[in-house]
Amino acid sequence: MRKISFSIFVFFSIILFCSLGTWQLYRLQWKLGLINEINNGLNSEPIFFSNTNINNYQKVKFNGTFDFEKQIYLYSLNSKGTPGYDIITPIKTNSNEILLVNRGWINKDVRDNKNINSINSKSFEGILKRITKPNLFKPENDIENNIWYSLKLEDLESFTGYKLNNFVLYLQNNQNSLVENKIISPNLPNNHLKYAITWYSVALSILLYFLYFRKKQ
Repeated sequence: MRKISFSIFVFFSIILFCSLGTWQLYRLQWKLGLINEINNGLNSEPIFFSNTNINNYQKVKFNGTFDFEKQIYLYSLNSKGTPGYDIITPIKTNSNEILLVNRGWINKDVRDNKNINSINSKSFEGILKRITKPNLFKPENDIENNIWYSLKLEDLESFTGYKLNNFVLYLQNNQNSLVENKIISPNLPNNHLKYAITWYSVALSILLYFLYFRKKQ
């Protein structure tokens, strides 16, 4: 009975680790597709923004006026790991369409500095990115104090009073020295193949050890 239980445990472990390896291969294909999508967007010619022609990572250009009264402060870390905020501001384009624009990252200390909203130009260029669902570990947005941890469309529409699409534009021609550009890059962490090989190797090792001891007995 003990041998049967041990055999069941071994084969269950092998199936488990093989499943984990297969999941990592699936994630690898997804990540490669995402990287390709970002590359295509970054290499595309910018088109004039329109709500009727929106694609993920599409490069667009537009003219308009920002509504700083409805500006959102999204908790974020910069490239050096310093905590601060992404400032996300609705803009009304010259074609009377509303677009959320991530103007970049600011340090917490300058949140109340009015100079962060100093923008001379009314012509802009950026990259569209679809809003994704937040993970389960994100805190709830503190809308009353305008401190955000995730972008939820229903919260965004309630706070701004605008009807919005499910995209944020990452501004690429920021002209304010207090605001750091948020760079969209195809250089994403991609260790899924290594993880897949690791899980398959563990499964194979368990099988070989099991066969060895079974033969020895």
